[in-house]
Amino acid sequence: MTYAMEVVYLFSSILFIMGLKGLSHPETARRGMHMAELGMLFAIIGTLVGKEIVTWEWIIAGIAIGSAIGAAMAIFMPMTAMPQRIALSHAFGALAAVLVGVNEYIEKGHLGELSNGLMSAIGFEVLFGALTVTGSLMAFAKLNEMIKGAPITYKGQNIVNITLFFVTLGMFAYLIFFPYDYVTFYWMIGLSFLIGIFIVLPIGGADMPVVISLMNSYAGLAAAATGFAIDNKVLIIAGSLDGSSGFILSIIMSKAMNRSFTNVLFGAVGSPQVDTAALAEQRPISRFSIEDTKFVLEQAERVVVVPGYGMAVAQAQHTVRELSDALEQRGIRVEFAIHPVAGRMPGHMNVLLAEANVSYDQLLEMEVINPTMDTVDVCIVIGANDVVNPAARSDKGSPIYGMPIINVDKAKTVIVMKRSMATGFAGIENPLFYEPNTKMLFGDAKHVMQELVAEFKKV
Repeated sequence: MTYAMEVVYLFSSILFIMGLKGLSHPETARRGMHMAELGMLFAIIGTLVGKEIVTWEWIIAGIAIGSAIGAAMAIFMPMTAMPQRIALSHAFGALAAVLVGVNEYIEKGHLGELSNGLMSAIGFEVLFGALTVTGSLMAFAKLNEMIKGAPITYKGQNIVNITLFFVTLGMFAYLIFFPYDYVTFYWMIGLSFLIGIFIVLPIGGADMPVVISLMNSYAGLAAAATGFAIDNKVLIIAGSLDGSSGFILSIIMSKAMNRSFTNVLFGAVGSPQVDTAALAEQRPISRFSIEDTKFVLEQAERVVVVPGYGMAVAQAQHTVRELSDALEQRGIRVEFAIHPVAGRMPGHMNVLLAEANVSYDQLLEMEVINPTMDTVDVCIVIGANDVVNPAARSDKGSPIYGMPIINVDKAKTVIVMKRSMATGFAGIENPLFYEPNTKMLFGDAKHVMQELVAEFKKV
């Protein structure tokens, strides 16, 4: 590696670190993203000017195809599909790490240069890379409803997962001391692909934010190992940043969902579902019309909006902001309560509301809003279900018991916007819908909001 490449890589690494720092706060997030983009550009340029490149044909073809696919995804993929896009990105990045690792193994194997240290890096790279590929593809399929989104469990699942993991780990350890056993190497890759499938299989759609951040961590670890394998310092630094940040985020989100991180790690967050359908038959619900909703909102002094995945599906974030503006023009205080795992990826609701130009000062975290929820006049729940389910506080038999929720039931009036009485991804009934202070407003969130905004504009 030339001195010029070393300098470029160092500059790229500094930009990556500064970019990550910028992403830690919404006010500097855009600048942080631009820094990270610039860092990646310098890393690519530094690699392309390297003397190791023998021919340009495949490189140019790869850049052209990759740029075309990336541009198409950025232009045509809606914001509601952002979780799926991120899952695919993790899969592609991990697949690249696996292919580089296999190529390095074959090349160094033919040259007789497979040292114990190099084999450790290659083995780590392909193991975590392979399980990230299939794990991310499984997450994509669940998010895109190509396969069942609810947890898929079977008897002895933990035993199977742990056994498979330790067998693969044993192969990895064996290869460090006997690196030229090609059969074991390819068996290890195959089992790693299986691990990725098995760890995501029992995880429900509502838990996808944890899965996505965990896959992000695994992809970063694979990238860092790739850097060690091919002696690329910028890959080591970028992969370490990605891996550590994803790992920390996974732990934080697991705590926010009252999940054991060990269970998430081994894909065991699926819980037996409780049949609570009888609740809907025994207790009536109170319905609201657009006119009723307008009347209640006009009398309020403080309104809190709780967005959920339903808002993302309906693409209602812009009309939600319009309603917020209409209420604020009447002197009504409007805030947004954000649950850390609302939606299908980390920060899903924050991204959507930022796209709609909702002021960051209006976004309040769950820990901030809950102590004052009893002073809220009207709480509007838009497409959120499990994250506002009071059963998490009171029903010890519920699969979500112990999960921190936004205490919307403590507000004076709760207006729930839903398409139907269907359950959320946890597959359990929500007793909130039958509370005396809860009013159900059925319909597509975007259309309902548009009608509501139109009513306010009549005045």
